[in-house]
Amino acid sequence: MPEMPEVETVRRSLIAQVKGRKITHVEIRYPDLITGDVDQFVEFVTGATISDIGRRAKFLLIHLNNGYTIISHLRMEGKYRISADPSAIDKHSHAIFTLDNGQKMIYNDVRKFGRMQLWNTDDLSDNKSLKKLGPEPLSAEFTFQNLKPRIMRHHKDIKTVLLDQSVMSGLGNIYVDEVLWKVKLHPETPSNHLSDEDIQKIIEASNQEMDKGIAAGGSSIRTYVDATGHKGTMQNNLKVYGKEGTPCPRCGTEIKKIKVGGRGTHFCPKCQVVK
Repeated sequence: MPEMPEVETVRRSLIAQVKGRKITHVEIRYPDLITGDVDQFVEFVTGATISDIGRRAKFLLIHLNNGYTIISHLRMEGKYRISADPSAIDKHSHAIFTLDNGQKMIYNDVRKFGRMQLWNTDDLSDNKSLKKLGPEPLSAEFTFQNLKPRIMRHHKDIKTVLLDQSVMSGLGNIYVDEVLWKVKLHPETPSNHLSDEDIQKIIEASNQEMDKGIAAGGSSIRTYVDATGHKGTMQNNLKVYGKEGTPCPRCGTEIKKIKVGGRGTHFCPKCQVVK
């Protein structure tokens, strides 16, 4: 699933290509992609101009000049492509937005897990999906004061808690593994066993990993590409994710992979000890 660095990279690559463009036609080929009334979605989006593109955690926010915003979640395999080439549209193209310059903004999703929802821009803070999100790295709200009570009220393992988007948002399986390795915390450590220093280190490591991930254009471990078709390079800098059976970069111990909360989890059994 694209995480915060990947979605931010998609946002930047989209904004360079479609900001200021008028949407002249909308075709929804997979109605379940749209949360809400499909006909109303098409009616309200057609004729509107893309005024800006924002992001909240893993959600893209495509702002229109008519007071509405398309909230887009890529989920596992969703991706955007801008092209005037008819061959760019295939059986996995589920939403096609024709622009006033002849280009098309094509939403592709092999697994059909992604969703779009039209929402009043002034009321985005009331949207159920956005409202429940916790603070995200690199934001003013991502502070020790905000994060400590959100983490410490849980007795579950820290891996599961950090994946909970209501605790802190934007990180998924890849970057949580990387953050926990960086701060030397075993993924099965109960969250309420963390010290203040542990939490502060998680905050700092999360900011650092998001910074690095965005600078690298995200991690292209499977099929991820940005809206220009380019892969990211963050996968070349990962320390533990996907590295099972290889030496820990810090101590040389073999990286292990286990299931934590049903998710594949990578860690160093020597550097990361349960507290």
